[in-house]
Amino acid sequence: MYCEGPAPLVEMFDWEVFMGPEGVDEAGPCGTTSGQASSMDALRTALRQMDPRVQPRGRIMHRVHEFGVMPDDWARRVIFRATVDPAGTVRFNRADR
Repeated sequence: MYCEGPAPLVEMFDWEVFMGPEGVDEAGPCGTTSGQASSMDALRTALRQMDPRVQPRGRIMHRVHEFGVMPDDWARRVIFRATVDPAGTVRFNRADR
């Protein structure tokens, strides 16, 4: 099957910020991009702008296109978790598969 028009998105990267102690997930800023690097940049920027006293942390989720399924229902998995160290550097850790 071929359809004219722009190519459909085949993957998306969601980034999310959470605040509070580990286990308490108060939602903060979030967003979606079509590239992993731009998602990491957006998450890094958001975490750097947060007050360290709210204990910000984040994650990046990878969503993959499923034919006939709305983008909000695409399969997703966490690929990176991010924390801010005492020096203010954002550290990304690859999530377990």
